[in-house]
Amino acid sequence: MDAKKIIFIHGLHENAHSWTAWKIFFENLGYTCHAPDYPYHGGIPSVLRQHADKRLAKIRLRDVVQYYTQFIDQSGTEPPILMGHSMGGLIVQKLIQAGKGSLGICITSASPRGVLSLKWSFIRSNIGVINPFKGNSLYCGTKEWFHYAICNTLTRQQADEIYERSVIPESRNIPRSSRFSDGNIDFTKPHKPLLFVSAEKDHIIPISLNRRNVEAYKDKQSITDFKEFKGRSHSICVQDGWQEVAQFIAEWITKNNSHRQAVLL
Repeated sequence: MDAKKIIFIHGLHENAHSWTAWKIFFENLGYTCHAPDYPYHGGIPSVLRQHADKRLAKIRLRDVVQYYTQFIDQSGTEPPILMGHSMGGLIVQKLIQAGKGSLGICITSASPRGVLSLKWSFIRSNIGVINPFKGNSLYCGTKEWFHYAICNTLTRQQADEIYERSVIPESRNIPRSSRFSDGNIDFTKPHKPLLFVSAEKDHIIPISLNRRNVEAYKDKQSITDFKEFKGRSHSICVQDGWQEVAQFIAEWITKNNSHRQAVLL
């Protein structure tokens, strides 16, 4: 089994560059790490902001899930560990439901269909992205939006630095479709162990929304763990102190891998 293989799945408005430090961290622990880009997301962020692939505009969440499904099927015979941030977290939920992962880690995970928040920060952070009047146009948020929605616990200068090295244009149809059938999760179905990591100060995925996501799972025999990190924003994977989050996740993986191997024996 691929107990030492991790596939990292990035969120919206970014690509696999966002996982660079995490790959090094887990490779140093002996894991084989892969971080494929969503379709049409590959490249240098500063270049993509000027020359985005126009095919990006029409892809939906199901297209991204299908891409990762194919990547997993082609890369080994056993389900790997899956780790996703934001929309990547929802993709992890989808892939775990489909039996494509041995363990799933969902960091400040976007919520599935039917799991919503009426909190103003959630609405303000998301409405510009999913705006139905914008058709299939690409979305690339301003630095002001990025600071509020993603990096609200950081200074504006720190947020701008992350923006410059990370942010890319995005398909509006990925988050839109997550509100419909593309975002369905069968919360009654038994599943492999899932860990949900939440950031206390997150604006775009409030902690209350993360809790609703976790609490929606109904199978009492399946492991569904939750961890909140105080004082963090949605940029939890790149802001100072990300190593503490990674270390907690590494320990959770070790614990649950050991449990899984004991059961198999």
